[in-house]
This record gives sequence, C-alpha cells and structure tokens, in this order.
Amino acid sequence: MKRAVYPGSFDPVTYGHLDIIERAAAMADHLIIGVLNNYSKTPLFSAEERVNMIKSLTKDKPNVEVKAFGGLLVDFVRANQADAVIRGLRAVTDFEYELQIAQTNRVIAPEVDTVFLATNLKYSYLSSSIVKEIAAYGGEISAFVPTEIREHVNRKMEDRAKIERNKGEECS
Repeated sequence: MKRAVYPGSFDPVTYGHLDIIERAAAMADHLIIGVLNNYSKTPLFSAEERVNMIKSLTKDKPNVEVKAFGGLLVDFVRANQADAVIRGLRAVTDFEYELQIAQTNRVIAPEVDTVFLATNLKYSYLSSSIVKEIAAYGGEISAFVPTEIREHVNRKMEDRAKIERNKGEECS
C-alpha cells in the first residue's frame, strides 16, 4: 500500500487509535492521519489541538503525516493522492456502519479501497466518548490514553467545570 488515510475525529486520541496508527504505518509507505473537523459537532478539542496532539505522539514515525480536513473523506483522500482508507473495527456494530460507508465511498471513488483492521482485543471497548465521559466525572483515564493526552483532557474538563460554575454563580 503506497499512501493511506486513517480518518477520524480523535477527540481525544486513545490507545486504540494509536494501535491502529502503529499497524497502519507499518503497512503503508505513507500514512496520513486525517483529523475530521466536523462542523455539526462540538468537540472537546479543536482540530488544530487534535492534530498537534497526534503529531506529538507520532513524531518518531517518519512515514506518518497528520492533517485536519472537513468535507467528504473521498475528496480528502483524492487531494492527498492516497490509494486506501484505513478503518479500525471494534465490534460487529462498527462493521455494519463501516461497510456501508466503504461501499458508498467506493461508488463515489472507485479507485479508493477501504482496509479494515480489527482493533486489538484489549481496546475493543474503548472510544473517545467513553474517555470524555469518565474524565467529565473526575475518573482516572490513564488506562485509555497516554499521559500527555490525559493531561490535556483533564485541563479541558477543569476549564469546562470552571465555566459551568461561573454560569451558576451568574444565575444566582
């Protein structure tokens, strides 16, 4: 595989994501991690923050590049002259959704293949949403994300808590 794109929101990047990045980087000559900037969602981190966090974690991988993107994945793949899209699968429910997306992308861009990588069993339950929910309630997330990501998440959660406390004080 010459050039591949591993897309996702990575909000925040988890050990599960890093497992897929590691394995995909070993398979592709050049791996582009596409950080989705979805304007219809309110992420914990900006696209720029997510790109910078992933760049920091992949700096020792010379064939890995990290870029933000918005719009259709196939347009991003074509703009980066990639041959394949990498997707991680945790469970059967992931497969059903990802297969539908892969088949749709194949109709739009027949030259682009999708490669599914089964997530390492020890991360099969893990998602960014779970990490954010645990962190929002002050739970420990070190089993799910690297130390520097944990620090970023905890800082964001503290900032959000301060904002909520200030809102409460303004209302009283």
